[in-house]
Amino acid sequence: MSAEFDARMRDLVAHAYEKAPAIRWQMEQAGVTPADIQTANDLARIPVLSKDALVEIHRQNPPFGGFLTIDPADLPRIYISPGPIFDPQPEPEDPQAALAPFRAVGFGRGDRVLNTFMYHLTPAGILLDEGLRAMGATVIPTGPGNTDLQIMMVQALGVTGFVGQPSYLMTMLDKMEGMGMTPETNPLKKALFSAEPYTAAQRDRFEGTYGMVTTSAYGTADLGFMGYTVSGLPGFQLMDTLYVQICDPQTGDLLEPGSIGEIVVTTFNKKYPLIRFGTGDLGALSPDLIEGRYQHLLGLYGRSGEAIKVRGMFLHPNQLKLAAAQFPQIERLQAVITRPGNADYVTLKVQLKPDASADGLAEQLQALARNAVRLRIDEVVFEDIDASARTVQDDRQWD
Repeated sequence: MSAEFDARMRDLVAHAYEKAPAIRWQMEQAGVTPADIQTANDLARIPVLSKDALVEIHRQNPPFGGFLTIDPADLPRIYISPGPIFDPQPEPEDPQAALAPFRAVGFGRGDRVLNTFMYHLTPAGILLDEGLRAMGATVIPTGPGNTDLQIMMVQALGVTGFVGQPSYLMTMLDKMEGMGMTPETNPLKKALFSAEPYTAAQRDRFEGTYGMVTTSAYGTADLGFMGYTVSGLPGFQLMDTLYVQICDPQTGDLLEPGSIGEIVVTTFNKKYPLIRFGTGDLGALSPDLIEGRYQHLLGLYGRSGEAIKVRGMFLHPNQLKLAAAQFPQIERLQAVITRPGNADYVTLKVQLKPDASADGLAEQLQALARNAVRLRIDEVVFEDIDASARTVQDDRQWD
């Protein structure tokens, strides 16, 4: 790893140890001091911080767990992620570094861009909005859904760009083609995707048939964008705002380059530092830096934990268990995620206790999911569930 990473890591750890009580506690529990962290590889002396552990730390030290190093009055925004965790969003220390995915697509002045990510509760909508405007583009903040209206705006305004999930752009293009629009008459030329896998078939359609310039960004609510796809390169070029390690999901030990393990991230965000944060995603790192500077994540290979991302939102088994606890007639719940077309389909299986009634229960569960988990349940079925089955079952097939 480069000497620059080592120097930045020493500076980050010293600052976080002094300013963030949670980081000091995390290091003291491992018997580590800032003097022990002289290189990026020395981070392995600090245990991995899991999302479940982060939730518990936040619960014991509300509202930010002791990680925030600035006055909360200086925060422009606060978001909520499953846990719940209240995610502070400080001003970025290097705004230009955060624009790398937007520069990869070529967004700029003259572009009119549909932003189909949600603007409330989760950071995606605002994050993309700010990046696009910083590049000089004009944002049309549509959010998800209302496909007919979005298509009308594409036609009426000559929209050149799209940000959102690739499956939603597939849906839009299907409908546009049904209305007689062709790749030659469609003004969309640039797209930035996130929140779900970007398949080879989708890329062939967007870049091949439609001639678009596209990228897919990888990120989380806790960390923001972590990397993005680059033409001709497998996986993701990682942002230089963070440092990634690949670790054994059970022990936290570092794995050799090319090995598949949990993606563990240390962010250089001094205002809200997270050190050795386990994302729960599985990935592999290349031994070589891109341009001698950027880490190269070879790919994403599923989850090491039980949480599953559905329509850009994580669904955790604990959320279903909490839902079941609110209804005494429920014995067991299971969510099954499939993908019959371009969109995720969520079936909620419900096993009732003996002699319990299902009257009105499906509607109540669907309303609870919308309000508490921000997830639409497409279908509720009542049947027995194998006690050994996963609480959240991912049966989607990706190209």
